[in-house]
Amino acid sequence: MSQLLPNSIEDRLYVLRTRWEHYVADGRFEQFIEFAVAVNSLAEYFSRLRLPGLVRLCEGLENAALAKLGDETTHPIARQHVLSLQRQMDTLYGSVLTSRPVNTERRAEEPVQPIPDIDWIKPRSVWMISAPEKSDMADALSRQLQFFGFKIFELGWHSGDAPEDMPLAVLFIPTEENTRPEEFARIAEIRASCPASQLIYLGAQASIEPIVALMRSGIDITIPVEEQSSMVLNCILDLVKTNEQEKYRVLVVEDSRVAMALIQRTLAQHGIDTQAINEPGTLLTVLESYRPDLILMDMYMPRFNGVEATRVLRQMAAYSSLPIVYLSGESAVGMQVEALRLGGDQFLIKPFNPVLLAAVVKTKIERFRETQRSSRLDGLTGLLNHTAAKSRLKTLVGQTAERGSITVVMIDIDNFKSINDTYGHPVGDQVIRGLAWLLKARLRAIDLIGRYGGEEFLIALPDVSPEQARAVIERIRVDFSALPHAHPGGALYVTFSAGVASFPYFDTPASLTEAADSALLQAKRLGRNRIEKAVN
Repeated sequence: MSQLLPNSIEDRLYVLRTRWEHYVADGRFEQFIEFAVAVNSLAEYFSRLRLPGLVRLCEGLENAALAKLGDETTHPIARQHVLSLQRQMDTLYGSVLTSRPVNTERRAEEPVQPIPDIDWIKPRSVWMISAPEKSDMADALSRQLQFFGFKIFELGWHSGDAPEDMPLAVLFIPTEENTRPEEFARIAEIRASCPASQLIYLGAQASIEPIVALMRSGIDITIPVEEQSSMVLNCILDLVKTNEQEKYRVLVVEDSRVAMALIQRTLAQHGIDTQAINEPGTLLTVLESYRPDLILMDMYMPRFNGVEATRVLRQMAAYSSLPIVYLSGESAVGMQVEALRLGGDQFLIKPFNPVLLAAVVKTKIERFRETQRSSRLDGLTGLLNHTAAKSRLKTLVGQTAERGSITVVMIDIDNFKSINDTYGHPVGDQVIRGLAWLLKARLRAIDLIGRYGGEEFLIALPDVSPEQARAVIERIRVDFSALPHAHPGGALYVTFSAGVASFPYFDTPASLTEAADSALLQAKRLGRNRIEKAVN
């Protein structure tokens, strides 16, 4: 098996094609498993890049492959099944080719820069297909998206010429809630020509049948009538948001060298880092240094078994929620139930299916990390929540005492209650998310940005003077006041006020936030839509 760890779309397609060709040539069961794993990995990659059409094609190919998986006695598969899978692969390759953005011409003197891990350069264009009756809302959405750097192309509901570049998303704004047959046909046409784009339908009925019908025609996201304007920007921004995260880490506790090698090889193909130990006596020491996201635990090992090791870990606060998946040849249901009751999260029987093993590991780790994130992040904005922001500020102030200055800013959206009362909470949420996204786009990675509560934000800028901080926040204030927030009746414009306080004039986290908050109140008293500096 190739040990190539794919880092780009070309790498993954090469691995997939090579494994398929090896299977077609030799017809061995283990080669078919490797092919199925490559399809699964490609589907996950496209999902991470938010390319729903390509994910759908990969999943169709994966389902067809798994239906023919069987065991050693069913391979090689029949010729007609080989041809059927080949046709699905050809369709996938063709869609990838047509969906890739066109490279801009590079001047001869410009050196070619290497492309990092995620090599799919996301387009910034959005197609909008709207009914004439919805022109006001479409215009407001267009201006809002253009503010964040998107290029808008307006198309009609009837077939016609479309731009050559593939869009990041296509917005459908129909005349009424009941989708007409010709609208379904238009959606299917766009889906076929834009396999990698996100298709969003505004104005879906709140019942399952019409939503399923839209999904079958190619729609990825349906937005109810009462929430459509406030959710569109969130959906589009989520598509271009990059979730850089640490590599998944799995600790393998296994005394069989053969099983250990197979596990590590399987997970490596999915970009998952592993560390293995064959003696559970070193478990606590390795956990402390490696800090895995999941443990794959053999049931039967020297000195004590996996259940006993799990029971020890569950008594320790640091590992009480760490996912533990058992691997064992134990087939007795009673023993498996007892193992789960005593602290395990799942039970896989040896010999394991590599596709299932990778899927279980990734799913468990994603949920574990999401749980950890949710305890620190605000659900609406993705910023640090109140508690996490205060904790981070305490750390930054402690570091500042040794290295320099830090400026704290408190921001509050002006007249926010009247926004909720007049336009509804979904629009209010959109305003909050708009400011959060603007702050993340304008500030540095080292800066603290937190949602302090309601419509109030806490910002900390290390190694920045009060004057510099005021200039930065002033630019953001001006930009935010020009940002249109779309709603069914058009566009809404909002402002914010801010207060600034700096170390060492205020030398504790509490005094910094109190001083910045006092300056914020002064800005409100002086008429709002302004920034005031705290006075010592």
